[in-house]
Amino acid sequence: MPNPKRRHSKKRTSTRRAHDALKASGLSECPNCHEPKLPHRVCPKCGQYKGREVLEVVAE
Repeated sequence: MPNPKRRHSKKRTSTRRAHDALKASGLSECPNCHEPKLPHRVCPKCGQYKGREVLEVVAE
């Protein structure tokens, strides 16, 4: 198994890690209640997906 002969510099390491940051998830608007939700998923506020009710949401 090959081993590194010299250590990598801080610049080289941080340059490689520059793209490792997490990106914010893209939200879409629910067409029924206009709340932000993840795309292609049931709306947690109204329980609808593609115009039909999938989940029963209990009102608090």
